Amino acid sequence: MSKSEPGKKELLMHIGIAGLASIGILLFVFYIYLPITTNHGESMTVPNLEGILLDDLGEFLEERDLRYEVEPDSGYSPKFPPLAVLKQFPLAEAKVKEGRKIYITLNASKPPVVKMPSLIQRSLKNAQLELRSLGLLLGEIRYKPDFALNTILGQYYKGKKLKAGEEIPKGSKIDFEVGDGLGNQTFQMMNLTDMDLDEAVFVMRGYGLKLGDVFYEKEGKIIKEKEASNGEAVIESIEAEPGRVFKHTPNTKNKARIGQEIDLWIVEVDSTKIEEIPTLDLVSD
Repeated sequence: MSKSEPGKKELLMHIGIAGLASIGILLFVFYIYLPITTNHGESMTVPNLEGILLDDLGEFLEERDLRYEVEPDSGYSPKFPPLAVLKQFPLAEAKVKEGRKIYITLNASKPPVVKMPSLIQRSLKNAQLELRSLGLLLGEIRYKPDFALNTILGQYYKGKKLKAGEEIPKGSKIDFEVGDGLGNQTFQMMNLTDMDLDEAVFVMRGYGLKLGDVFYEKEGKIIKEKEASNGEAVIESIEAEPGRVFKHTPNTKNKARIGQEIDLWIVEVDSTKIEEIPTLDLVSD
């Protein structure tokens, strides 16, 4: 055996050991060192900070290895107390590194003021939309007799009538006085019996009344009061002709109010129900 053979074996052995060492180092770097250094702090989930008071925020985030910075601009929402977190960035549930700074917007310590517009003679629905755009809330709705149904008749803040241009805190509740669509004028109910449907509706409209339900019966009697020759009142009951009103509520013994609905009872025509019923809105909304 030549002297060069042991030298070659030793060289190959050293090369093999160096190769294994290199492989070991590479495995250590890629599977242990790099994951530890690159994944450090990337598994944090941002908590929901909405509604947390500023005094409690530092300790809350410190426990979660996060920091915060307050944005110079504040907002306002009546849902949260003063100096509570209103908005945050990054948003809740976002993934961030440990020590990441969360930028927050606080609820104002005092609500900003807004100028109240005049909502008189506007519809209740329209007034609600206007309040929402101003950051105001709908309070109590009080109905009062008026022909204009759901129309604003008065606007109030804390029990006092509110004028246009008055400044009130954002988030305040505004109470409204609105029309009930009826009015408060009453009168003795007129007699609609022995009229056909169109005639009865025409008379009701002249008095500011609305058509309610219409009921059809096979027969009906009209009660009439006549004066006898001796001056005494005589009650007479006659059969109502087809298509004629024989009863209505309220009747002539009751008071009616403008805007009230009147129910009618009519004798069927040829034993069939009349299909076309005038559905007049006698008092405009």
